[in-house]
Amino acid sequence: MGKVEAPQLSFEFFPPRDDVQTARFRTARDRLLALHPDYVSVTFGAGGSTRSRTVDTVREIAEASGIPVAPHISCMSEDLDSLRQLLESYDRFGVKRLVVLRGDRPSGRYAGVFEHAADLVADIRQRWGSRFHLEVACYPEHHPESPSPAADLRHFRDKVAAGADGAITQYFFNAECYFRFVDDARALGVDVPIVPGVMPITNYQGLARFSRTCGAEIPQWIDKRLQAWDAEGDRESLIEFGHEVVCNLCRRLLDGGAPGLHFYTLNRAGPSLRLCSDLGLGNR
Repeated sequence: MGKVEAPQLSFEFFPPRDDVQTARFRTARDRLLALHPDYVSVTFGAGGSTRSRTVDTVREIAEASGIPVAPHISCMSEDLDSLRQLLESYDRFGVKRLVVLRGDRPSGRYAGVFEHAADLVADIRQRWGSRFHLEVACYPEHHPESPSPAADLRHFRDKVAAGADGAITQYFFNAECYFRFVDDARALGVDVPIVPGVMPITNYQGLARFSRTCGAEIPQWIDKRLQAWDAEGDRESLIEFGHEVVCNLCRRLLDGGAPGLHFYTLNRAGPSLRLCSDLGLGNR
């Protein structure tokens, strides 16, 4: 029998804004990198608002470890020259992987150099060939700005056709929506790995607020329990229940054939470390 490949493991960080956040980020970074993930990603704020911090964070991780770093690249960069200069700077310090996104429109207005992520993927491929491994985003439930699930799938297909090597999903809490999405994408000819994005549950208010913004559904049986424990101030029960829900979701995804997991860490190591420990991921 051939060797069974371990599931792909990756973590997302955001650029810290101040000294307190920097200290927390570095602690989380070091603890999570000890699991030897396949790569880590670093986010890029709306309208390029964290561009310099993203570059600094990517460089710091690259210099502090041998773990590949994948910066987010957004269509919302201010102009084409600055975007290309950014890619040249990443190339100089050894970045080999990018996460290519449309990005959030600042204040709801369009301000980017490309309207769709597929256009940015195509431009990178045209200018850089196969120099970078390109990941794109996809939405198993529904992108909040998309007119229909079918339109959403077509946008995803277009990104892959433009040259994407793989995809990371928005987080979700219903495994069936992931498996159905993968089946629908395969039916459209999408053949790249589709890695589930995983959001640990540790805070109800933040999760509910962000889920409304990004279009991720919290199933009612989960939402009502989290809401009750939050109202009672029972943080311990909320965290234990959240861990159980997400851990069971991850097991079902991996057992069902998901190629790996991408954890949205929010620059905190503990929740993702505990999930990886219970799932037997990391330290390969």
